[in-house]
Amino acid sequence: MSTFTAQVETEHASRYLQQLCKHWSHKFTVTFDPSRGTIDLNGSTCSFVAEPHRLLMSLANEDAAVLPRVCEVVTEHLRRFAFREELAVEWAEAV
Repeated sequence: MSTFTAQVETEHASRYLQQLCKHWSHKFTVTFDPSRGTIDLNGSTCSFVAEPHRLLMSLANEDAAVLPRVCEVVTEHLRRFAFREELAVEWAEAV
């Protein structure tokens, strides 16, 4: 299983976690509450943890080749919801 992670500094982590999960809940299997969320994105598992000053994100898939594109999709959606602030989103492969 390959995994990519990102830590995004923001005061609105819980809001963004919930917006992302609600957005995808019509199409994918999603579970979430204000502090944690998980989305099954066509075989990739996307997990979120909202902390007071940052959003932790993790993407996992058996096929590492698909993860860079999934990272882009999640980042694009996050930035769309966070249009009022400039978020630094840098994904790194977990070791």
